[in-house]
Amino acid sequence: MSVVGVLLGLAWGLASDRIAARWPAHEDGRIRPIDWRTPVVAVVGAVAGGLLVDRFGGQPGPLLLIGVDVIALVLLFATDIDQRLLPDLVTLPLIGLALVGFVTAAGPFVRTPTDLGFAAAAAIGAPIVLYLISIPFGAGAIGEGDLKLLVSVGLLAGPARLLLGLVSGAILAAVVIVALVAARRITLRSYVPYGPFLIIGALWAILTLVDA
Repeated sequence: MSVVGVLLGLAWGLASDRIAARWPAHEDGRIRPIDWRTPVVAVVGAVAGGLLVDRFGGQPGPLLLIGVDVIALVLLFATDIDQRLLPDLVTLPLIGLALVGFVTAAGPFVRTPTDLGFAAAAAIGAPIVLYLISIPFGAGAIGEGDLKLLVSVGLLAGPARLLLGLVSGAILAAVVIVALVAARRITLRSYVPYGPFLIIGALWAILTLVDA
């Protein structure tokens, strides 16, 4: 794994944690001190940075496009585990970024009009299906930010990577929740945000899966 990518990702992970500690502003006006979330975000940033450079280091266009997306995803990961929030100020521009990647041919996954059609169908269909599935679990089971994030991932990465990202994120969420329940850190009624798992699944799909 690229040492330069790991170090840059680590630095951004630490910075993202400190940004999330302040922004969006907490309701009580406090600034969260360094805690368990700090190393978690740092590790996610470091791994994402290393994988990014390994995968796209020799391709300037995709490296820039996917790099911006990774920067945003790491920041969203930090804000969601801090405040259970995926701010529109970050999620909505990612939709535009995916379209810019297609128009400029910098996107490595969605290259043709047919690809874009399938990607758009997945980007619209997946959030609808996920929302419908979440209804029996009550309000808040899936957030609007999660759905908007899915749109951008679908448009950028295409339907196959979107689906695999969703599945891997769900599996990771199940493993973590079972472990936390077994350790009596949470109960079955505790609310656990899905966004961080969705983001890790998306990063895995975008940075590691290769075309068959």
